[in-house]
Amino acid sequence: MSRSESLSPSSWPPTPDEPVYQYTPEATPSETDETPPLHAVNVAPRWNESKTTIWKVTATFWCAFVMGSNDAAYGAIIPYLEVYYKKNYTVVSLVFLSPFVGYTVSAILSNLIHQTLGRRGITIIAPTCHVIAFAVISAHPPFPVLVIMYILVGLGSGFHNAAWNVWIGNMANSHEVLGFFHGFYGVGATISPLVATSLIIKAGWEWYSYYYLMTGAAVIALVYSTSAFWAETGSKYQEENPSFPGRGGVFAQTRLALTYKVTWICAVFLFLYGGIEVAIGGWIVVFMTNVRHGDPFESGMAETGFWLGITVGRFVLGFVSPRIGEKLSIAIYILLAIALELIFWLVPEFIVSAVAVAFVGFFMGTIFPGVVIVATRLLPKNLHVAAIGFAAAFSMGGGAVFPFMIGAIAQAKGVMVLQPILLAMLAVSLGIWAMMFRLPQHEVSHQV
Repeated sequence: MSRSESLSPSSWPPTPDEPVYQYTPEATPSETDETPPLHAVNVAPRWNESKTTIWKVTATFWCAFVMGSNDAAYGAIIPYLEVYYKKNYTVVSLVFLSPFVGYTVSAILSNLIHQTLGRRGITIIAPTCHVIAFAVISAHPPFPVLVIMYILVGLGSGFHNAAWNVWIGNMANSHEVLGFFHGFYGVGATISPLVATSLIIKAGWEWYSYYYLMTGAAVIALVYSTSAFWAETGSKYQEENPSFPGRGGVFAQTRLALTYKVTWICAVFLFLYGGIEVAIGGWIVVFMTNVRHGDPFESGMAETGFWLGITVGRFVLGFVSPRIGEKLSIAIYILLAIALELIFWLVPEFIVSAVAVAFVGFFMGTIFPGVVIVATRLLPKNLHVAAIGFAAAFSMGGGAVFPFMIGAIAQAKGVMVLQPILLAMLAVSLGIWAMMFRLPQHEVSHQV
């Protein structure tokens, strides 16, 4: 949905090297065409420019809600998986790692699906992966099948993340709209542990009964998003995002995206970011119970506070970051998170720790949308899906790998190691993001 506009009054007079276009009333139909002049610019679509666009945007919000509801439920159901399958924590933690396989496959295939089937293909394939996985999990299959189903969950979430971060990231006011997209992820992540725990403890449901609800939510996502994006075919996507000329096959754009410095900086940064976010969400209850000596309910509320902080931060700071500048705002938010982590670690009071971790979530919440905005502005448009799909897969990979690693270390050294590990990860992520400032401006989006 791109439109073109010619010289505006503010751009007159033209520079000496800029061609001047004049309106000629005598021009015959044969002398005119619809090819935009060289100086024409694309006007980014607005989220509320039509009912159809609003329909599409809200469909992506529901997809984000489903992803958040799934991702945050792990912490609530893992203790019950241990009992049900009679496996130790290390084996059960494979449900953290297995989605990484799906994320990786989605990073490889996402651009291909866009090129061949368009966004319509994403809206069919991604929710279908979720529907199948959640339905099978709700039937409490043997543990190896459960692990395979979580791979399928990762595949669907990876397709969703690559597609909708790019699509929204190219809109007008993209930071605000992306903040809402990730905010709905946070809403799902905030309420799902409460719902799952309440159903299991209060209503007496089995752990797998929660996935009846997840299956229904995924079916809604399938119908909602497919109907909204039905006209977004592969041919339409190719018209809007023409490929670079040359050889290389269907994965040429993915390989080309990986030659850009920006792609790798964002990918490694998001790998750490995803690890920090999920590690806090996955281990805060254990830390608050064992180290801060809170009761199970209070400790669970501390986790809810963290996810609520992320959610509120995404809704609120999406309006603040563009006024500061995306790159600078991300650096500021990381510094604030480091300061709050120090308070969390060094002040041994339950209330102080609970408030500090909630504010850590608040300032970290909008970092992912900010990285997407930076990437979309520094990379060619037709590489957005490939590059951001790759970076998003890295983020989810960090969310799979680091909680598992911290669990292994915590078993050997105790859960008090959580805070120094998180501080180190935050410091390293700040150093990686600083590389974005050190790149000469004319080389930022050049190949490595």
